[in-house]
Amino acid sequence: MTHQENVPDAAQAARRTRFGTLPERIGLADMVEERPATVPDPARDTYNSDEWLVRTCL
Repeated sequence: MTHQENVPDAAQAARRTRFGTLPERIGLADMVEERPATVPDPARDTYNSDEWLVRTCL
């Protein structure tokens, strides 16, 4: 080996500066976004006991 093989060149120094450390770890809670698939419809979601009785018993 010669002395020049051990000397880092400018490109190697730039790579080490840019990629020398890993990025900060991202938590699972930061990667997940929760939102409803559809917009809630109050007219559809109201409970009607007669409708339930007809759907379940007939």
